Amino acid sequence: RLHLGFRFGRIGRLVTRAAVMGGKAEVVAINDPFINLEYMAYMFKYDSTHGAWKHGEVKTEGGKLVIGSMRIAISHERDPANIRWGDAGVDYVVESTGVFTTIEKASA
Repeated sequence: RLHLGFRFGRIGRLVTRAAVMGGKAEVVAINDPFINLEYMAYMFKYDSTHGAWKHGEVKTEGGKLVIGSMRIAISHERDPANIRWGDAGVDYVVESTGVFTTIEKASA
């Protein structure tokens, strides 16, 4: 399975839903400098656009976001250079902020 990491905005939450339901990818890390862990769980459980999550438990445990069997590492780095995607086992980072829109910006 692919191991994914990203920010937890609207697109990140959609990717998480797809990963959990599709079973071909696993979310292993989320970095979002603006959303605390408890609110991440709440936003995922009660998405105002896509409705309440009805496909398993969503909770926080030991500093991680737990969705079903996925235990997702959380960080709150503002500078992308400080995000330790590799330490979390991320294979692919989904750029969903709209800020890093070129290869050069995304690779920095």
